[in-house]
Amino acid sequence: MVDSQYYLPNEIGVASLDCSEAFRLLSPQEKMYAHYLSRAAWYGGLAVLLQTSPESADIFVLLQRIFRKQTPAQLEQVATTTGISSEEYQAFLVYAAGLYANMGNYKSFGDTKFIPNLPKDKLKALVKASQAFQDQPTEMEALWDSCSCLLYSLEDRQKQLGLGDKGITTYFSGNCSLEDAEMAQKFLDSKKLSAYNTRLFKRDNGGKACYEVRLASAVQKGQNYSLGECESCCGSFNFEDKEFTVKRGDYAPLMEKVSYYLQQAQAYAANENQRKMLEEYSRSFTFGSVDAHKEGSRYWIKDKGPIVESYIGFIESYRDPFGSRGEFEGFIAVVNKAMSERFAKLVSSAEVLLPELPWPREFEKDTFLKPDFTSLDVLTFAGSGIPAGINIPNYDDIRQSEGFKNVSLGNVLAVAYATQKDKLTFLQEEDKDLFIKWKGPSFEVQVGLHELLGHGSGKLFVQDDMGKFNFDQSKVTNPETGEPVSSWYRGSETWDSKFSTIASSYEECRAECVGLYLCLIKQVLSIFGHEGQDAEDVVYVNWLSMVRAGLLGLEFYTAESKSWRQAHMQARFVILRVLLEAGEGLVGLEEVTGQDGKPDARITLDRSKIHTVGKNAIHRFLCKLQVLKATADVEGGRALYDLYSTVDDGSAHNFVRLRETVLLRKEARKMFVQANTRVSGDSVELVDYESSAAGLIRSFTERFQDDAEQLEADLLELCKRDAPCWC
Repeated sequence: MVDSQYYLPNEIGVASLDCSEAFRLLSPQEKMYAHYLSRAAWYGGLAVLLQTSPESADIFVLLQRIFRKQTPAQLEQVATTTGISSEEYQAFLVYAAGLYANMGNYKSFGDTKFIPNLPKDKLKALVKASQAFQDQPTEMEALWDSCSCLLYSLEDRQKQLGLGDKGITTYFSGNCSLEDAEMAQKFLDSKKLSAYNTRLFKRDNGGKACYEVRLASAVQKGQNYSLGECESCCGSFNFEDKEFTVKRGDYAPLMEKVSYYLQQAQAYAANENQRKMLEEYSRSFTFGSVDAHKEGSRYWIKDKGPIVESYIGFIESYRDPFGSRGEFEGFIAVVNKAMSERFAKLVSSAEVLLPELPWPREFEKDTFLKPDFTSLDVLTFAGSGIPAGINIPNYDDIRQSEGFKNVSLGNVLAVAYATQKDKLTFLQEEDKDLFIKWKGPSFEVQVGLHELLGHGSGKLFVQDDMGKFNFDQSKVTNPETGEPVSSWYRGSETWDSKFSTIASSYEECRAECVGLYLCLIKQVLSIFGHEGQDAEDVVYVNWLSMVRAGLLGLEFYTAESKSWRQAHMQARFVILRVLLEAGEGLVGLEEVTGQDGKPDARITLDRSKIHTVGKNAIHRFLCKLQVLKATADVEGGRALYDLYSTVDDGSAHNFVRLRETVLLRKEARKMFVQANTRVSGDSVELVDYESSAAGLIRSFTERFQDDAEQLEADLLELCKRDAPCWC
């Protein structure tokens, strides 16, 4: 029996991201703009296959070839003749849908591998009986042989993503260690090069380590291009007695597609900011220039309140084990005007709310740059997973001095967090109805505060290359020590490069704490339309939800390597520990026996103590988080965060045993089916699919119809080229 952690259950939820009404209301020009941006996002999103595992792209091509020739319904008839049961066939469809939804064979949320929940010989028989195999037996046999072993392998290292012996990564060659990652970061800093769009490959040259830093770009070495485009960054360099080579051309055929479709979209841009933004993005993906992407992001910030909103690039660094390299994602969405009005009110109140945060004024940005904050209905979200809210860009220098945007993804919120009472684990019976009623509204408040005033708040103390400080050294004292501030960021150092492996989770924790802290203010709740008892219930459910999420987070902890696999869930576990430590009966967590006779757990929260004991605990902890972040105190930050992230059995609560209970009662995350857009004459039509694994599969096979064979050949070639690097 395979541990259920490593396969997706047949009854997994599959939901459609409904955008039909929002899309219908767009003008013909806006529809064309959205269509071409979607094409760019979908093609770029395929890079995630190559960023996830050595075998992901091969498996993707195998599935595409099978389902391009036969729909899931047609293939089912073949499956029956090969002796596969209906449950086993459904397990295969769920696996295929999971690979598409996660853009690889590791869960985007939790980073664990998943394998098909049917015997390998049965899947092989199905592949061999498929029409695709009949038509191209030699190619399909070779494709199966190239990935079938890893497709099923659950060796310890392959069970999760990680660096070195901790797991699998394709951001680094297989022979790279944490020391190599640190050395590469130093080199990149010295060259003022961002790691966001890079991967690192190491080889041995006569006993000397040689590193290749590869930039994602359409242009490859030796191709003609205008000089000056990031020219100085490419070449060979000697750094601390190590040889570094910086090259272009990672994911080249995919980046070429992205640039092409962005150029097509330019013709339908609504204004000059959008046109310039797309021009810079296109330049970024053509030449591998993060500076061009930053420039595009500046135009994007200036494009206030567009009808069609989008962002695209190497954005989130959660899955790089070192925390510096961005995974590709692209989203295109339509503004939900009614919901956006609430967020606009929150933005207007930001300057009143920021002083409520628990750190001294000097630790807050000099001026709050009012961002765009909109609620969006997602049309396209390409990448490994779909979040509920986003605060971008992630470039610290832009966020600190020029601004950012916040988005809440309304149609994701609407379906992702809908839950049934019988599936609500770890709550008291009397809390369940209240939880179901207010989970959606409370999460909307939390997302708003988390993105806008969490990620949007807090100053970083910096001394630039000219020696100039952005704070008064003689006056600013550290509120934790009472001493003058003695550390800060220097030159090209960033939050990600300094705090590396803990940066993502630590920042998510800070933003979640801001949400918990500020949701206690009546003015915030009334912005979202909650007054009186309803407002109190929203606060209660928001805090209860966070405490429960902290317990659920244990699913994303790997006991063997003592490591966390998901930034947000680690953050929520840390908050659970902080609130348990606050004592005075605020939070209760006890192990019980469930009605089924198996181990269970029960969470309680004393609502009368949230505004006192709870608020004080978050006040103290949040202030520490911000001060350590602002002062670039990596040592102090790591010590604090590691302490609260510890999963042990020695405290008042046996978290090692509780983790087993959480795994026993876990529920798989939903998968989303997204529509396609298709140009028909002068107009664009929206093609919807049913909410099922089969519908999700069809959406992907129809997504790349125009150039399927060339695209698949490109992916296989990219896979083959790097195959020796993972050994």
